[in-house]
Amino acid sequence: MTRVSIGARLHAGFQNLSLARDRLYGGIGWAIDEPRLVVDVERAEELVCPDEAVEPYARRAIEVLDVPGAAITVEQRFERHAGLGSGTRLALATLMAIADVYDVALDVRDRAPDLGRGGRSGVGIATVLDGGFVVDGGHPVERFTHSPPETGAWTTPPVVARHAIPDSWRFVLVTPDVETGQHGNEEDASMRSIVEGADPGIADEIAPLLTQRLLPAIADDDRRTFGEAVTRLGRLNGAWYADEQGGVYRPPAGRLIESLSAVSGVDGVGQSSWGPTVYAITGVETAAIVREAAEDALTRNDVEGDVRIVAPDNEGYRLLDS
Repeated sequence: MTRVSIGARLHAGFQNLSLARDRLYGGIGWAIDEPRLVVDVERAEELVCPDEAVEPYARRAIEVLDVPGAAITVEQRFERHAGLGSGTRLALATLMAIADVYDVALDVRDRAPDLGRGGRSGVGIATVLDGGFVVDGGHPVERFTHSPPETGAWTTPPVVARHAIPDSWRFVLVTPDVETGQHGNEEDASMRSIVEGADPGIADEIAPLLTQRLLPAIADDDRRTFGEAVTRLGRLNGAWYADEQGGVYRPPAGRLIESLSAVSGVDGVGQSSWGPTVYAITGVETAAIVREAAEDALTRNDVEGDVRIVAPDNEGYRLLDS
């Protein structure tokens, strides 16, 4: 049996959503140690996978790897469509575990598009493999119109920057108990609409924010500057998304972010992907205070939800054979 364990990821935003620039998308995000996905795989003569969320990925992985079958069990999982990267993690954990149990050589970056991953952001793939803070290079606009190519017809976006996240940094996650974030056909339709009308001037503002503030800050372990830059990045991305998600942040994320922004010890805030998860950037020494403030924010806004303190993940997936 092979077991694959992968932590979640946070997605802070994109560098560009306008077809008026040379490259489209260009994801920015990082890996976190929790919550985790754990998938077990054993050899089998056919596909045995009662989990309907995993079954399509497993069936495609068996085809791609040219193996007879697999028995798959999800031992541990986290919320789907909550802004934590569950889809890419389910797909790649399944692919890697099946390849390992059959001793099949695998280039994950090469095969990920065959499972429909990496068509927009490459952050999910990169953080599965190596963890850390990641910036990907996006896709050439010549190959990507407002609609992506057919599944598997793209290549995984290149990683143009990766930094280890300082061990003393913490992220307080708030996942309100509301309708899940956009995914599937709904997400594709929203992204088409956004790309068709995206203001290229926003990308022009993001570029120096990334190169002059965000990247130097994480390289220098400057959490405050990093947090300020991530907060600004999220607001700029929200200007692209506003018509599709009901505001700069998807409700009730805006109210939660406003509350967290005023808390001492919070260096930055944001909505991960389409939400509903929001995060606060802080340190080991202030994480408990921020968690308490996040719980209070849920109560004041009359919203149920989960709050957790998570550490960064600078390693990526863990593969265990037994």
